Amino acid sequence: MEEQSPDTETAAGVAQCVKEEEEEEKKMEVEEKENQAEEEEEEDVEALPHSEILDIFEEGLAQLVQDPLLCDLPIQVTLEEVNSQIALEYGQAMTVRVLKADGDVMPIVVVQNATVLDLKKAIRRFMELKQQREGGVKHISWKYVWRTYHLVFQGEKLEDDKTRLKDYGIRNRDEVTFMKHLRKK
Repeated sequence: MEEQSPDTETAAGVAQCVKEEEEEEKKMEVEEKENQAEEEEEEDVEALPHSEILDIFEEGLAQLVQDPLLCDLPIQVTLEEVNSQIALEYGQAMTVRVLKADGDVMPIVVVQNATVLDLKKAIRRFMELKQQREGGVKHISWKYVWRTYHLVFQGEKLEDDKTRLKDYGIRNRDEVTFMKHLRKK
């Protein structure tokens, strides 16, 4: 079994606490909604249709995302994104700004002791979530992407997947660029 660093253990602990708090809030909301539902059922025998329940849930989620800590997150937030945002708040993660060739900047969140491979996986996850939210179901060959492009920080290629980002001098809010491989003749 791999040993976890103190940062990873702390992040896991924070994530567990947040998850427990969310579950407790959900239980309270469910109980409250059950009480309301019982009162409404006494008045109206019919139950709410699925679409109305979904609307109620989305309204609650939208209110939760208005919290100052979570306000940067999209409405269709995942637990992974909430955990990342909390880790950022506690200094256990950092944002690496990845600049694409088209000028688009992707804010990628990784743990403080992340490797180049961790950054690549986070970029992939970011793009998958972005495509899901935009409704585009394009297949991206990441093998092709990493064969054709490399990541560059201050003129230095991030070639070794096992090297930590800190070893390249990458810190919170630093910018990494996608650069096309040049062919050798």
